[in-house]
Amino acid sequence: MRFAFLGPVGTYGEQATRHLAELEGVAEPELVPQLGIRAVVQALAQGSCDAAVVPVENSVEGGVTACLDALWEHPDLTVARALVLPIRHALLGSGPIEAVSEVLSHPQALAQCSQWLSEHLPQALQLPTSSTADAARMVAGSRFRAAIASRQAGVEHGLQELAYPINDVAGNCTRFLLLRRGPRSPHGPMASVAFSLHSNQPGALLEALGCFAQRRLNMSRIESRPSKREMGEYIFFVDLELPEGSAPLEAALAQLEPLCEHLALFGAYPLTNLT
Repeated sequence: MRFAFLGPVGTYGEQATRHLAELEGVAEPELVPQLGIRAVVQALAQGSCDAAVVPVENSVEGGVTACLDALWEHPDLTVARALVLPIRHALLGSGPIEAVSEVLSHPQALAQCSQWLSEHLPQALQLPTSSTADAARMVAGSRFRAAIASRQAGVEHGLQELAYPINDVAGNCTRFLLLRRGPRSPHGPMASVAFSLHSNQPGALLEALGCFAQRRLNMSRIESRPSKREMGEYIFFVDLELPEGSAPLEAALAQLEPLCEHLALFGAYPLTNLT
């Protein structure tokens, strides 16, 4: 099986992909790195890969908006499984930490280490890259540049470990989704749903969320994203726990549908927590 993930090699996405492939029982997965989350999803949607692994939520910085938008735009894709991966950032480089004047990493990683950077490298310029591993590749051989990435990325690119761990929150973790092509199943312990409402009026969202509350479906996450059509119009993304099977979810969606302009079940799936 071919698994698309946010590359290059050495990213947390690669770690998550290997874990998810093992959970799926795939002994020898072919890992196909992509530049950007949208490219990861496109590789699956266009059929060049059999599965895709994307980050959807970080415990410190919140939702990964590119993933949410991509799921909304591709109704032919389904969430097959989820994995929570601990994130432990390292500062990697080829020279002494005292010489570092530029720090490169993915914007999420820079944000997750902002306090450490302000205390230890307050004068260093922070430069965003497409991934943490790409930052590691770009700083190799430079004495004044350093990257925030995983220890694995440091090994892959021959970098020294200047400091570890440097993430501001010790319990930092990211939830990754395994995406596949095919129908979206309502059967599983967790489910992801998205919807937009017919009108923006008082109580409209409360009424919609009441469909879940009436069936005692706990929301483990709710997030809104602009619809990109007009100001004040939003898409709501909700994750639900399904301890009593699919029947309460199906009943809630049937009640919710008349209230919505668009309603999408991304799938129900198992969740594995490595933290």
